[in-house]
Amino acid sequence: MIAVPSPAQPAAAGGDTAARPAIHVTDLVKRYGDVVAVDDIELTVRPGEFFTMLGPSGSGKTTLLRLIAGFERPDRGRIELGGRDVTGVPPYARDVNTVFQDYALFPHMTVAENIEYGLRVRRIGKPERRERAARALDMVRLAGLGKRKPAQLSGGQRQRVALARAIVNEPQVLLLDEPLGALDLKLRQEMQLELLRVQREVGITFVYVTHDQEEALTMSDRIAVLNHGQIEQIGQPIEVYERPRTPFVAGFIGVSNLIERDGTRITVRPEKIVLLDDGQQPPSGGRVEAGRIRDVIYAGVLTRFVVDLDAGGELVVARQNAESPAHARDSRGNRVRIAWRDDQAFTISQGPGHDPGER
Repeated sequence: MIAVPSPAQPAAAGGDTAARPAIHVTDLVKRYGDVVAVDDIELTVRPGEFFTMLGPSGSGKTTLLRLIAGFERPDRGRIELGGRDVTGVPPYARDVNTVFQDYALFPHMTVAENIEYGLRVRRIGKPERRERAARALDMVRLAGLGKRKPAQLSGGQRQRVALARAIVNEPQVLLLDEPLGALDLKLRQEMQLELLRVQREVGITFVYVTHDQEEALTMSDRIAVLNHGQIEQIGQPIEVYERPRTPFVAGFIGVSNLIERDGTRITVRPEKIVLLDDGQQPPSGGRVEAGRIRDVIYAGVLTRFVVDLDAGGELVVARQNAESPAHARDSRGNRVRIAWRDDQAFTISQGPGHDPGER
């Protein structure tokens, strides 16, 4: 049966497994010729968490996922699943399942047959296969569609079938390689919430790969931001967004608001900056700078103002459109004052790095 542990008790296979990391990789290196795709990575994923590997194309996130799945062999390093060394173990012998972007459903099989396939390979009896497949279909909200073929389903429904086929095998870890990338924006946002709901219900450790920053922030317990095969930062979404530790993280997640003052690089998020009206007093304990509005970008719920600062550099200021922004574009070229509190700006280091305690 599909186990449903309480949120405070992640799924475990017995004994003291719950105390062991779901995934632990040490000194992991993978090269393709002269290209180092994964560069000396150390990483720990906790049991039952929704862990996201975020980064641009070529950052090494998919290669790292494939190493964990066993589809690639590392040039150096060690991979453990639940405390077991699986570095040299083939994919079929690892207690993981993978959900791909293209779903990889068998077109000649029904939905139910697709979901049952892994159970059939493991020689689970037909009555139990059907019972577990029905429960999995119900969990992904596709009850009653088991007799359809994949071609008769929408893209979002096919993605749910792929998810049901993966979780019905009750793996220790579920790996998801940009599974929502082919969906339109509205459906992708709906599926984000569905994936999160399913993960909370089954308690399986999810390791999710994406290049979509909003997706990572919405779904994750923790995020690892990768760049050039290295981990730049690991932390909870609020930590990674509010306190980026490197220029890359500050620029890749959200809007890059980096300026240099007194020999120090600092970042402050656009929504933290106040665009002062005439005569408006700045917040106490803050910094005020003058500049000129170079551009105005209307984005629906908010308007972004690009301000060239007199002291050098530029900052993007976000103002929520609580009232009509009809005249915002007329402000291009205007002189302005902007302000932020000192506790809303953070010093940025020059290179990649993360707190070893957060691995």
